[in-house]
Amino acid sequence: MSENAPARADIDFEPAKLRAFLADAVPQASGPLKLQRIGGGQSNPTYFVDTAGERMVLRKRPPGEHVRGAHDVGREYRILSALYGTPVPVPKPILYREETDVVGTPFYLMGCVAGRVFDDAALPEVPKEQRRAYYLEFSRVLAALHAVDVDTVGLGSFRRPDRYLVRQLSIWTRQWGDLVETDRDVARVVGWLRDHLPEDEESAIVHGDYKINNVIYAPEGPGLAAVIDWELCTVGDPLVDLAHVWSFMWETTLDEYGGMMGKDFAALGLPTAVEFFDDYYAHAQSDRRLTPYHFVFAHFRNAGIFHGIAQRAAAGSANAGNAAEKGKLDRVYLGRALAAIDRFG
Repeated sequence: MSENAPARADIDFEPAKLRAFLADAVPQASGPLKLQRIGGGQSNPTYFVDTAGERMVLRKRPPGEHVRGAHDVGREYRILSALYGTPVPVPKPILYREETDVVGTPFYLMGCVAGRVFDDAALPEVPKEQRRAYYLEFSRVLAALHAVDVDTVGLGSFRRPDRYLVRQLSIWTRQWGDLVETDRDVARVVGWLRDHLPEDEESAIVHGDYKINNVIYAPEGPGLAAVIDWELCTVGDPLVDLAHVWSFMWETTLDEYGGMMGKDFAALGLPTAVEFFDDYYAHAQSDRRLTPYHFVFAHFRNAGIFHGIAQRAAAGSANAGNAAEKGKLDRVYLGRALAAIDRFG
């Protein structure tokens, strides 16, 4: 995690227990302890952990009951450990603790990466003439992730016997429950995706939520220091990752989630989506290209993510105070999936 991430004061565990644990588990991190909660996302609570000898980042499972597989910080730690030392930059994994006696839930510690996190995909903090270089690096690292040999880094068990695209469509269709049968828009998107499922796919490590605010750039220049937020990582079709970037950054407005939709790309020195795809293809070790299915599915998947946030907000179990407002994006992305069908299909 980056040192310049926004801090929050709310801590949902007893710092004294963590301090006592660190004295034995991470001797260089003993002594006075300072905690700061980072950010306000919908996922796993994350904290800066400052000690006299080291600054770390703690990421924990949120309290309460969760569906099977959700908020699996142990899985995240395994991914970091697998990728550390590969061409994909990640924070240094320090330790994972499954027991709940220290902070109330399982957690892991990782190194704190010095650098910059940008919440606006248009990169207003970066000089115009440099923005293209930042996006070239962003695409290069995504291609590098997809080129990592799954078995060599020990993540082969992440593969499933069934087809990834079939499984993903089933997962995100179930997210809508009875609306698949009763809501005309949901039914149309699901029906189109079922009818246009590609016959081919490749297998690679996919991040699951690769976007500009889930990477840390170096303190200066366009170098990418770390990729973070691996909660949705799995082994699947890498083109789903690429289409997700498009959906979340080129097809999303600044007010919605920091995207660039509606921007004058040439005037701002930013790449168009097509230019970004070409940059990725130039680095990728595959000649496969995005299809209309990937574009429609990317919007449908994001619609499902926000529909889940809306459901958790209604149930009072959301992790962020703005969950109800963000949940309204479910229909926005569903509308964009419909528009993509009309545009591409």
